[in-house]
Amino acid sequence: MANVLRVPKLDLPAVLAQQNPQIDLRLEAYEVSTRNFIKAVSNYTQRAVTEITNRKNNFNAEKKRFAEKTQQVETETNQCKLKEIELIAVLDKEQEEKKESEASVAAFRRQLASIKEKCASLDAEIELHRRNVSNLMRERKREENILQAHASRTHPEVAACEDRLKCAIEGIDKDKILVRFSHIDPDDLNAEFSFVLDVSSRAYKVPTTTPYLPILPLLLDELNASRDIYAFMRRIRQAFCELAEQGR
Repeated sequence: MANVLRVPKLDLPAVLAQQNPQIDLRLEAYEVSTRNFIKAVSNYTQRAVTEITNRKNNFNAEKKRFAEKTQQVETETNQCKLKEIELIAVLDKEQEEKKESEASVAAFRRQLASIKEKCASLDAEIELHRRNVSNLMRERKREENILQAHASRTHPEVAACEDRLKCAIEGIDKDKILVRFSHIDPDDLNAEFSFVLDVSSRAYKVPTTTPYLPILPLLLDELNASRDIYAFMRRIRQAFCELAEQGR
């Protein structure tokens, strides 16, 4: 720290009383003091400038850091805004997809309900058909039993007829009877003489004969009048025999 010059009090009457009055201004001390003061002011100024510069530099650095931070925050904010926009778009899309999914689910549920109703209706129809089939099978079984009973009763008659008329009788297709005669032609006892009798309606029909019989319409009229199939078969055989005799 600089020394402080202490100036003694001036005794003016004593000075004036001297023969050659002089006042010691202590200029050297004053100059030294002035230099010290100027130096102190200069040092203070230098320290002040340095401090101001440091503060300015710190302020500029802090300002730059704050500006960078602000820029970073703005960049992050903009990125967040972009992400927010993207998320809003995704949410909107998900909402649309959710609505579509809900609509699809509702449609599928309606279809499922409709299918269940149809299934229930079909189950009822199937059960009805099963009952009908069961009834038909019982009816068919009953008819088969009746036919078997009838066949067992008529089998001896058919066998006797086949033996007597030298023929073979068998059912073909539906409601048709094939009758094949043998021992017609003495030259060829195995030659085929046959006819098919259609009994599907009340009026008997003969769709085919082998060979052709010219008197077949007449014989059919007699059959439909008499309803005697055995007599018809005897007349057919007789007609075949006559036809074979004519061809010899």
